[in-house]
Amino acid sequence: MRHRKKDEWLKMGVVIGEEVDPSRMAKDVILHPGCRIQGAKTSIGSGCVIGAEAPAMIQNCQLGRNVKLKGGYFSDSTFFDGANMGSGAHIRAGTILEEEAGGAHTVGLKQTLLLPFVTLGSLINFCDLLMAGGTSRKDHSEVGSSYIHFNYTPHQDKATASLIGDVPQGVFLAQKPIFLGGQGGLVGPARIAYGSVVAAGGICRKDLFEENKLHIPATPKQGTRSYEIGVYRGIDRIVKNNLVYIGNIMALREWYRKVRRPLMCRDTFDKACLNGGLKNLDLVLAERIKRLGDFAAKLEYSFHYLEAHGGSEEMIETQKRFHAGWPTLKNELEQMTLPAPSAFLQRLENIHQEESYIQTIQSLKEDAREVGQLWLQSIVDKIAQLWR
Repeated sequence: MRHRKKDEWLKMGVVIGEEVDPSRMAKDVILHPGCRIQGAKTSIGSGCVIGAEAPAMIQNCQLGRNVKLKGGYFSDSTFFDGANMGSGAHIRAGTILEEEAGGAHTVGLKQTLLLPFVTLGSLINFCDLLMAGGTSRKDHSEVGSSYIHFNYTPHQDKATASLIGDVPQGVFLAQKPIFLGGQGGLVGPARIAYGSVVAAGGICRKDLFEENKLHIPATPKQGTRSYEIGVYRGIDRIVKNNLVYIGNIMALREWYRKVRRPLMCRDTFDKACLNGGLKNLDLVLAERIKRLGDFAAKLEYSFHYLEAHGGSEEMIETQKRFHAGWPTLKNELEQMTLPAPSAFLQRLENIHQEESYIQTIQSLKEDAREVGQLWLQSIVDKIAQLWR
């Protein structure tokens, strides 16, 4: 099948920007009437279907094979093979949907990283997080409808990214799924272990470190109490969770560089997805460092207030230490070198590439998985240990 010219698409009710390279759209792509395709960085692979339920705007996105985006706004995001999203979507920069991840209708994502198979219901706002878990489309992590990740605090900071699952184990596609019940929410920054089930209708406000547990969120006690915006109390959990999240983003970036690049670049569309994914990971990493720096700057008001109002010495000292130490910590984060172990790279050389990325990863032998997990976990640990 030949490539259609842009004026041919226009007659069919599809608008394609002059900057879009026709060679970056596979010949069998289906664009329904009402679609607008823009951006020189847009790439759409074979078997993709856009706008089947409603008009769709695609702007500087990279789509792998058989991606289904049924309607909505999609900007500066990457969708690997088989990713999908229902109509009414609002998907913004820094978002990556890996293989067969997706959501139903009216989902909002920004700086959201969904590893393979993760499935979102309808009417969801799920920004600033990473979610993993599951082994297949029948065994996947899921978020129930009408769910929100709370990623902005009364103190007007966004050092709130949450880690649902993780990268070191999640990329090997062999962990138990996580279930977040509908009509609920998660207050960031939080960390949720594999196998966790959060009951529907509640707001999870704590870390769940133990696997295979059912969490029924408590309802806060009603009442009115004194509250000073801009005054933090214990910050240790906030800092640790942010650094662990940053460590996971760095680990995923190294995974893309050292594993996805040699295993998945079958053609120019795969290469576009890899490059788009790496760009989005850089964007997420820069955003997380910036937000943590903003948080550090806000602590000056906080510890001065606590000094004047009888705050504990330990609390004040911790805030002062992080505030003063941020420039050094920021430099360490930005200058971090993370070489992959030769033992793992040697195992990669002997991997037989299957038909898909998922099949290739799931065919890895146990010893290769163990070495790979240790490598990725060492990256996370190296970052987390910057704050003691």
